[in-house]
Amino acid sequence: MTGLAIFFLSAATLTFEITLTRLYSVSQFYHFAFMIVSIALLGTGASGTMLAIVPTWIKKTTNWLIAWLALFTGASVLGAYLITNWLPFDSFMIAFDLRQVFVLILHYVALSLPFFFCGLVVGLILSSQPDRVGKTYAANLSGSASGCILALVGPTYLGGEGMVALGSLLAGLASLFVYLGSSSRPKGESTPRQISRTKSQTMLGVLISVLLIFSFAVIRFKLAGKTLYQGFNLVLSPYKSISYALRYPDAQVIFQRWNSISRVDIVRSSGIHSIPGMSYRYLGNLPSQDGLFVDGDDLNPVINQKQGTLQSDLAFTDYLPSGIAYSLRPQAWTLLLEPRGGLDIITALAQGASQVTAVEANALIIEAAQGVYQDEHVKVVNEADRSYLTSSKDRFDIIVLSLTASYHPVRSGAYSLAEDYRYTVESFQEALAHLKPGGFLVVTRWLQNPPSECLRTFALAVTALDYSGAAPGEQIVAFRGYNTITTLVKNGIFNQQELSDIRLFLSTRAFDLVYAPDVRPDETNRYNILREDVYYQEFTRLLDTHPYTRFYENYPFDVTPPTDDRPFFNHYFKWSQIPQILAEFGKTWQPFGGAGYFVVFGLLLLSGCLALILVLLPVFLTSGKVFKRNREQIKLSSSLPVLFYFAFIGFAFLLVEIPLIQRFILYLGNPAFAMSTVLFSLLLFSSFGSQLSHRIPFKLAIGLLVILQAILLWGLPVLFRTTLGWSLASRLGVSILVLAPLGFLMGIPFPGGVGWLVHERQASSLIPWIWGVNGAASVVSAVLAALLVLSLGFTWVLIIGTVCYLCSLVTVVVASYIHPVGYLHQ
Repeated sequence: MTGLAIFFLSAATLTFEITLTRLYSVSQFYHFAFMIVSIALLGTGASGTMLAIVPTWIKKTTNWLIAWLALFTGASVLGAYLITNWLPFDSFMIAFDLRQVFVLILHYVALSLPFFFCGLVVGLILSSQPDRVGKTYAANLSGSASGCILALVGPTYLGGEGMVALGSLLAGLASLFVYLGSSSRPKGESTPRQISRTKSQTMLGVLISVLLIFSFAVIRFKLAGKTLYQGFNLVLSPYKSISYALRYPDAQVIFQRWNSISRVDIVRSSGIHSIPGMSYRYLGNLPSQDGLFVDGDDLNPVINQKQGTLQSDLAFTDYLPSGIAYSLRPQAWTLLLEPRGGLDIITALAQGASQVTAVEANALIIEAAQGVYQDEHVKVVNEADRSYLTSSKDRFDIIVLSLTASYHPVRSGAYSLAEDYRYTVESFQEALAHLKPGGFLVVTRWLQNPPSECLRTFALAVTALDYSGAAPGEQIVAFRGYNTITTLVKNGIFNQQELSDIRLFLSTRAFDLVYAPDVRPDETNRYNILREDVYYQEFTRLLDTHPYTRFYENYPFDVTPPTDDRPFFNHYFKWSQIPQILAEFGKTWQPFGGAGYFVVFGLLLLSGCLALILVLLPVFLTSGKVFKRNREQIKLSSSLPVLFYFAFIGFAFLLVEIPLIQRFILYLGNPAFAMSTVLFSLLLFSSFGSQLSHRIPFKLAIGLLVILQAILLWGLPVLFRTTLGWSLASRLGVSILVLAPLGFLMGIPFPGGVGWLVHERQASSLIPWIWGVNGAASVVSAVLAALLVLSLGFTWVLIIGTVCYLCSLVTVVVASYIHPVGYLHQ
């Protein structure tokens, strides 16, 4: 029964972990997702510490104790969610209100409790049954893999909140199985102690029943589209776009659905007016519109087209920036990449496009904004845009990269950590390759001062053309309105007639020319007048600087063109900004002090401190210089090679796992698919490796793991380029096949190390300690990986992870060579 309990508990906690990443993406922001991984590992590491400082628990391990801990796991899943939902963390206020630091710590501790109790169960069984470590670890990993599948499939039916109840239900079932598999009451004559034990067991049965009934009731109501308890409804940050939209008195949510990758809402309100980039020269009426929100953010308009809509109702589309492409290429074959609410679809149709292909990765968006997607002149492709570009052989007159993001200040840092594979050099090269000769790529972004995202977009176009052997200075036009800037990239050199037509279009709509092949300083900054036209200055300075890297080095923000290896379009942080950020901290309304980089850095410090306090410090304070466990006396100094080994593999696992998840976002199309697939594959096949760890020398496994990772460093980019155009099902299959041998080998170092510790080193009493050290290293490495990826890119972080595995191998080899068997003992 203990193996089954571990399986269900592991499934419960992984379901909860992945669900938390989705809940935090909706309630807060996407960059808190990796924090959840750190929280889970903190709880697991703290459980090892608890067993190290209270070793008597190991001797007293019973099915009843395991049943109680499983019950606590399920109850803490519900409790942690309700507490954090009732007292949400206000990330924007942290610079002004230090209480938010304590709220964040509360979230860390509360959310780590389910993983703490689950870790106790696994640690107790590992310590009390060291000869079954492979099977125990396999049940743990296979259950976790099952949790990944549930977290991917379940939200479509249960929503994010219902998935919390599912995690609680699974933990309750684990407790129930152990409870039913144990004897109901002690035999023999009744004694006060036996009577007390019987009452405790009866209470346990009652509490298990209550937990199961409540969790099942929440799930049942969610399946019916209702809410059992209002406190279960997710509370969103007041700074999310949907929170602003719902403040209007007549605002109402007319559509809300979850799927595995998002929550999509449509809000109807008289206060929603969002036509990004439209010229103020348009004085006509606008059609009514609703607001579409993905994960509660990034308002996109859904134009309410009634049957028999007149062309005059869509006259506003002639005053949009993208209208310039249709004026230059009438009857264009048009490709729209992620048009979300469909504004670009309506614009293309109203501007006379002869054929429109709309590529939208999220099926829920297509369903929510179904009216415009159902137009007979629109070909809808439900696929990630990069995958479509790779597989499609079609060529287009116009390709529009739709503006899907809301305006964000350059120094807000709130979106720095979100990967965006649409805005990378490779993505722009793919788009340009699908243009017909003379075709146009249209990209509109928000204006910011100083120039940031618009300048980075311009740099992306310049770099993509440069890599293709084209002439960037002759193939780009850029212009701005009062809040957006549009980059028009031609597959060929602009001729004089086109440049003349562009100037006429801009002048009649009060758009300011920023850059053109023949631009003159006196024809810029005419309508949306700035004291100094920094956009014209910086765009031309970039093109005049050779090599371009000199411009990027001297610019105050990081506007280096992102690549698939570092796809962080909204990350503009440079270390030279630190003095200004510190000077403004707590004085300006900018979340995280003005740089998203400090979000990760702050979380690294927090996770490191909590790992030290909750995982390492208690054992250190209770052990002194000598460990005494199970009548063994072990020198702390002599045990350092063992501790280093488990610390290295703790760091290595996450330094490989985190960048792999981020890298597979491109391949699989979205973060949820990537996280679930990578975790499922690594955990499932790690369980197989753990199961067979007693047959495979763990030193050999680590050596093969290092070699395999070196091969993947070179092979993954090649594989992605070759198969990115395949169907999603095929890519999922390829992902599992590629990750299977890696996961299998990654499952061997921990149980292999435990076997080495027990049988060769004869120090089984160190198991709780190494469980804690491994967990502490993992807590820190989960955040460290995100920090390093921002600075170095995926490839270098994977290299560092590989080096950590190599260091673990060297540690074992050196320790085995220098010290004889039993060297840990006095």
